[in-house]
Amino acid sequence: MQYSEARQGRIFIIRLEDGEVLHETLERFASEQKIRAAFLIVLGGADAGSRLVVGPEEGRAKPVNPMVQELTDVHEIVGTGTLFPDEENRPTLHMHTAAGRRDATVTGCVRSGVRVWHVVEVVLVELLETSASRVLEPQLGFKLLQP
Repeated sequence: MQYSEARQGRIFIIRLEDGEVLHETLERFASEQKIRAAFLIVLGGADAGSRLVVGPEEGRAKPVNPMVQELTDVHEIVGTGTLFPDEENRPTLHMHTAAGRRDATVTGCVRSGVRVWHVVEVVLVELLETSASRVLEPQLGFKLLQP
């Protein structure tokens, strides 16, 4: 286990609008507001054609080859995530959502492109006094949190 401490900063209440791409919009917002680190909760709707990373093709293979599932219709979503800078100091969101429709739910990472259906509500809590960042792990092929 690795860890560090942080202090709570500003709190933002955000409404994403129809057609916006969740991770792109939130990363751009963080950059504009000079938010280095944060945790977030989201709820709202994901449009048809949204894509979630739903796991690796093969359990412990390296590098990890992600499986992507496309939502074939509108889904309700709820999720949580963290935002930390990558090696180029760009805010990078890691967020998982559960997307449900009728009696079926799929859970996954939003990085492949979740498009807002009408509205997504976000509460973003800024984290201060942390040097945590996301660093590429070459063997895995994705960026890991370095507390």
